[in-house]
Amino acid sequence: MTQDAKRIVATYYDSWRDKDFDTLRSVLADDATFRGPLGQAEGADACVKGIEGLSGIVTDVVVRKMIADGPDVLTWFELHTTVAAAVPTATWAHVEDGRITRVRAAFDPRPLVQ
Repeated sequence: MTQDAKRIVATYYDSWRDKDFDTLRSVLADDATFRGPLGQAEGADACVKGIEGLSGIVTDVVVRKMIADGPDVLTWFELHTTVAAAVPTATWAHVEDGRITRVRAAFDPRPLVQ
């Protein structure tokens, strides 16, 4: 399970970076949720819509470390944008039945909203 969860979450980040929103949607459970400093989303379509919106300023998503523990995956990455220096970000994703059911993000949003 650990390697499958890690592979699924890696696909999430790869598809986000590549702006491949169909693949991104395919790894999210229909009832997936997101919570982070800049907002929240209920349901996979809302999660994708939020990432699509953010992708307008995202130039790269550079994963530095990913650690899996069963169905839970912690990821440390740098969010590169057109509006700020790289923003260090940590997320906790939970995977059930081959799809991500929730993502929780932690980062300092101030550089993005100034």
